[in-house]
Amino acid sequence: MTTQPDATAPLAPPQPTGAAGRRGPFQPGERVQLTDARGRMHTITLAAGGEFHTHRGRILHDGVIGLPDGSTLTNTAGEEFLALRPLLSDYVMSMPRGAAVVYPKDAGQIVQYADIFPGATVVEAGVGSGALSMSLLRAIGDQGRLHSFERRADFAEIARGNARTFFGADHPAWTVTVGDLAETLPEVCAPGSVDRVVLDMLAPWGCLDAVADALVPGGLLICYVATATQLSRVAEGAKEHGGFTEPHAWETIERDWHLEGLAVRPVHRMHGHTGFLITTRRLAPGVTPPLRKRRPAKGPEDPEEQPFGVEVDREWTPEDVGERVVSDKRLRKIRRTVTGEAPPPDMAPRRRDGEVGDGDPGRDGDHGRDGDHGQTPADRHTARTDEDATGEDRPDEQEVDR
Repeated sequence: MTTQPDATAPLAPPQPTGAAGRRGPFQPGERVQLTDARGRMHTITLAAGGEFHTHRGRILHDGVIGLPDGSTLTNTAGEEFLALRPLLSDYVMSMPRGAAVVYPKDAGQIVQYADIFPGATVVEAGVGSGALSMSLLRAIGDQGRLHSFERRADFAEIARGNARTFFGADHPAWTVTVGDLAETLPEVCAPGSVDRVVLDMLAPWGCLDAVADALVPGGLLICYVATATQLSRVAEGAKEHGGFTEPHAWETIERDWHLEGLAVRPVHRMHGHTGFLITTRRLAPGVTPPLRKRRPAKGPEDPEEQPFGVEVDREWTPEDVGERVVSDKRLRKIRRTVTGEAPPPDMAPRRRDGEVGDGDPGRDGDHGRDGDHGQTPADRHTARTDEDATGEDRPDEQEVDR
């Protein structure tokens, strides 16, 4: 006996954005991570009839398409490879980037300690290459809202392209605004309508007034800064504002371990400092927090003297915090790789005898935090067929410590 489906039964809810590409057999257009017997990892984008060449043999894409996730395959020289879909942490460490990315260890801390929940309304500045944006989008889901602000239009386009590649489509919860957060936030978000604010920028203390107006009472602000100088300025700015709770700051240092038989020990090299995190919460209007009792620290002899020798009102530049500035030529190449479009006229290269460049070195984006010179396991995901076109100065491929 054949039963007919009940027309009155509720339809199954649609899958969240990006979920369809995280399971099932490999399909053309998907990114696949190939790991050889020595632990070296290569990321390729599958295409019908395509080939991936190594120094020992080649792999036919048609032999990978249709395999289940976690399969092994053999190249033309008899070498075995393990094929897996890259995790989000793998993807952000190997994707084209205009600015240095927020590392997975820090993105995980931000999502957890900022209490990013499904359906939340979150404000982010700056976008950089989109690494942190993708973690925030996953946490809030399709029903939340992520309002991202980025001063540089080229960085915003690269971030959109990277997120579109990972999720398979433009995420419905994401809005990217090109402009300064302090000036444009009141135009985008009504007062008291934002649950969480995440700032990854050079001078977040300059946005505290705008952030305080946008946050709901009890809402949380978390800042990601590269130097102790910035950390001190954010903390003192939040205390001086009076509308926030006592700030809390920390950093996370990650150390991998070598596992080989009885040789179980820390690896010889590690990626140390990437950035500091500092959180504070919005007080209800008109509320004064209890006076924090602490032993006073000795201040400077001159009241006008600033800590660390930094002038209060001077505009900060990436060079002030040791950040590597990306060249205009490299940005044009990365943008063309991500979007597949020619750069607009305002990004076109200029004559050598003309002006020096057309890019603004200042930005709201991911900071260079010793960024691309230390290596973590994710840094090994660098060799892939479509990556050479990005122009990225990636770390050298590192073999697994044996």
